[in-house]
Amino acid sequence: MAELNGASVSLEDLQTLALTNYGHFTSMRMDDGAIRGLTLHMERLVRDCRLVFNADLDPERVLGYVRKAVGQRTGSFNIRVTIFDPGLEMGHPGADADPHILVTTRPAGAMPPPSLKAKTFTFSRDTAAVKHIGLFPQLRLRREAQRAGFDDAVFVEADGRISEGGTWNMGFIDESGVVVWPDAPVLPGVTMQLLQAAYDEKMTTAPVTLADVPRMRAAFATNTSIGVRTISALDDVQFAAEDPVLSALRDVYADIPGERL
Repeated sequence: MAELNGASVSLEDLQTLALTNYGHFTSMRMDDGAIRGLTLHMERLVRDCRLVFNADLDPERVLGYVRKAVGQRTGSFNIRVTIFDPGLEMGHPGADADPHILVTTRPAGAMPPPSLKAKTFTFSRDTAAVKHIGLFPQLRLRREAQRAGFDDAVFVEADGRISEGGTWNMGFIDESGVVVWPDAPVLPGVTMQLLQAAYDEKMTTAPVTLADVPRMRAAFATNTSIGVRTISALDDVQFAAEDPVLSALRDVYADIPGERL
């Protein structure tokens, strides 16, 4: 399902996404009519629209289009809201923009999904704080990781600091049970923010290098689609399949109430 500004989308409307590929988005998981972190998702869209298009975005307008697209649908599914300008040309991206709102949906998987193995790559995502649609570098490294026998890629800054996964935030649990979020340029994920606000035990943000990884007892990935997902290996370092802190994080996330559309 896809709707642009609340109406059926045409091939011509979507050409800019394929040919110019300039814009930003957010992805949300709806479970039984509610979305965890809905307010944070809208704040992200408003903030990124100013950064990407130098334009204001009305969150109520966005929500109206999302409500229309969802209709009476029930159960669990993912909603993506993409902001782009169909009239923006590759040769003139500096023109004043008229951001349009594309709403698409897709099935949601079970949560949490099985554990994953990740391979590290030296890579810095452009404009890391923005959830932009330029995904080629991440998908290229994800492909390389999968062809090497892993599930996904993890990015490492040139100075050796681990940052984030292909399309998710990464966290570690140290030997004392403290949750450690890598201090590096990352997308401030909604799931990560919700956990940081709701988790009552010790949690910190600190630089994590590859040399620090063997001293971590567990690792995990977070985003809206997967919740809290176990990372079973990073390169040749193996982690425990389960950990009490991982279970606690999942319980905390499951208890965060969703916001109704």
